[in-house]
Amino acid sequence: MNESKIYIIDFGSQYTHLIGQKIRLLGVYTEIIYPDDFNSNPDKYSDGCGYILSGGPKSVLSTDSPDIDLDILISYNKPVLGICYGHQLIAYKLGGKVIKGESGEYGPTLFNTSFSSKLFDNIPKKFRVWMSHWDTVINPPEGFRVIGNTEYTKVAAMEHVKYPIASIQFHPEVKHTDYGIEILKNFIMHYTKCNRGWRPTRVIDNVKKELEKLKVDKVLVGVSGGIDSTVTAVILRNILGDDKVFPIFIDTGLLRIGDREWTINLFSRLGFKNFIFIDKSNYFLSKLNRVSSPEAKRRIFADTYIKVFEEIASGLEKLHGNFRFLAQGTLYPDRIESGAASRYADKIKSHHNVAIYGKHRFILIEPLKDLYKNEVRMLARELGLPEELYYRHPFPGPGLAIRIIGPISKKKLNILRMADKIVEEEMIKSGLYKESWQAFPVLLSLKSVGIKGDERSYEYMIALRIVESEDAMTASYMKIDWNILDKISRRILNEVKGVNRVLYDISNKPPATIEFE
Repeated sequence: MNESKIYIIDFGSQYTHLIGQKIRLLGVYTEIIYPDDFNSNPDKYSDGCGYILSGGPKSVLSTDSPDIDLDILISYNKPVLGICYGHQLIAYKLGGKVIKGESGEYGPTLFNTSFSSKLFDNIPKKFRVWMSHWDTVINPPEGFRVIGNTEYTKVAAMEHVKYPIASIQFHPEVKHTDYGIEILKNFIMHYTKCNRGWRPTRVIDNVKKELEKLKVDKVLVGVSGGIDSTVTAVILRNILGDDKVFPIFIDTGLLRIGDREWTINLFSRLGFKNFIFIDKSNYFLSKLNRVSSPEAKRRIFADTYIKVFEEIASGLEKLHGNFRFLAQGTLYPDRIESGAASRYADKIKSHHNVAIYGKHRFILIEPLKDLYKNEVRMLARELGLPEELYYRHPFPGPGLAIRIIGPISKKKLNILRMADKIVEEEMIKSGLYKESWQAFPVLLSLKSVGIKGDERSYEYMIALRIVESEDAMTASYMKIDWNILDKISRRILNEVKGVNRVLYDISNKPPATIEFE
């Protein structure tokens, strides 16, 4: 029996893999499965040291909602924790009462512990939690006691008086829940018998097994100079050897000032033998000409991206033989927002590296697909990669294309590049660059009237987006010093031609996303 694995049963929550990440950070390996998988072969999953039922967008009261054979799961006599939908499902399946709420409960809410429980060991009796639900448990099943409530939900947490089963309506996995990591730790420490020996480098063992199964000989790796694709390339080189790994860096014409030089220099320092740089800026810009729709931009970029790789592969095959494999640094947040990480999750937007799952010649390899950025940063440190790589802000694959609202042009790109350089310089000078998750300008499609040199101007607006986050699944706008914002604004207005107004975005994720498009 494997006593160091927790199964997370995914009912479609945007945060399912975030639960897995938090549990892994506590040193326990996690495996995410679907309820259909469990129902069709429950014996296969009887070896867990604990089970977590995730949240999800459906209602347990609907006939088409995802379900699980809870009686079989309970028969394992292993600890079970239900979260949000999982909380409602446990109540509903075991004879409690769940109703459609008169009003939803979303965002931060004050939670009160109403009964002493090991789940809330060493946690204050009142603390802030993150709610996101409509259905409500009003009566717990027989054998359960209520251990917490909120203003609108009297059964916000419950546990069985005899068996190691507990459930909570809120999301402990998100940053916005105080003591969330402590609650998950209490579940592991007080309910399960899990060993806590898992580390991020164990991912490399899984990648090695996957490569052996696929019989990978040579592989192209799409790299950008960011931490995700760089770690992917280094892991593959460590497993396959330098001769078999071909990092490919493409200038799409949508990069920031200095991106090209940074990436070429980085891979030179890392000593990759087969690093290839190719300038395809005119090709990408021609394909995106006059395209306004955000989703269309991402799809066109993805199609163009994969066609360029197919051309590169065909050229290399004359010297190196057949290329069947393409690796990329896809992370879990990319897949969940694209609706590719769960059968039950909604699509928010198509990330370009996920959008290329369609027809093409390659077998895709994504070593980091179940990880979050902070886990990749831990992995980078253990691999001994340059420290400046850890703190580099995420930059979207389609680049500045999705930071220009509306059609793209070279003039707009030049405006945005200059503004971006100013934002980065001032964030570094202020010491806030490392503290923030992302800081960037967005060029809006709107123009406004202004005054420059005693003359009327009619120019573009720039929106600044500066956020704090741990994993990109949730994010808060940064309450930055007004003096710093003032300096950024004045520099943009004085140094960037074509802009006469700077705005600051104070939206959180959710309901907004980090990028505008």
